[in-house]
Amino acid sequence: MRHEAKISVFDSGFLVGDGIWEGIRLHKGKFAFLDRHLDRLYAGAAAIDLDIGLARDELSTALNTTVERNSMRDAVHVRLMVTRGDKTTPSQHPSNCAGGPNIVIIAEHKTADPDVRRNGITLFTATVRRPGPEILDQRLNCHSKLHEVIALIQANKAGADEALMLDPTGAVATCNATNFFCVNSGKLLTSSGHYNLNGITRQVVLEVARLNDIPCAEQSFSLTDVYSSSEAFVTGTFGGLTPVIEVDGRLIGSGTEGPTTRRLRDLYESAVDADIGP
Repeated sequence: MRHEAKISVFDSGFLVGDGIWEGIRLHKGKFAFLDRHLDRLYAGAAAIDLDIGLARDELSTALNTTVERNSMRDAVHVRLMVTRGDKTTPSQHPSNCAGGPNIVIIAEHKTADPDVRRNGITLFTATVRRPGPEILDQRLNCHSKLHEVIALIQANKAGADEALMLDPTGAVATCNATNFFCVNSGKLLTSSGHYNLNGITRQVVLEVARLNDIPCAEQSFSLTDVYSSSEAFVTGTFGGLTPVIEVDGRLIGSGTEGPTTRRLRDLYESAVDADIGP
């Protein structure tokens, strides 16, 4: 039961944000793009010198067992979290961890709001920047998300749904919890990837765009390019593709979902079906 789920107050993820995680979608009884998610999880673990303690097939079995025991097959979002484990005392030092890592799997029946998907969201450009790898490599899907939370608070207080974040050079990087795309002069643009999590949905959208001859580029671009775009959308495992209708009070295109966004959503959903198979 939900109220019975517990973890120690000495857990290293709770104490110092020392851990990694993945958000995974269960679709028609199978996890979409599971191999890609596990690739990213194990790469992140190697980068922070964290032994997950389970082989990939064992972790896959744990995921499937969790949803099967809860009779879940579709419209399920799973949060897979791995921390360095319980500490003997509040401390940053990894040597103070006693025992192995803690692995938490939270599976919930959860779907994106259809009104949001239809009507789109608004963004506000936060003053908080995405740092470079010399501070914290943004390719790590780690538990330390405070800078993104602060950016989201700024956006919410400005009346927007999410925060658009810039990189140290002032170019557009990403949003606080999703990846950002815009269509400018007929070309699909997203950031260079140096200052954002390389989202699985982002990867698939770029792949289907290239396969279907939709001009696209991963490059640096500025807010000027965003403001003059004909379309914009964000991507994420939970919501798929969500149109952006306004950025910093400026209407994007017609203020409604555009044709490129609709086409890419259809192509993405077909890619999900192809990945999970019959």
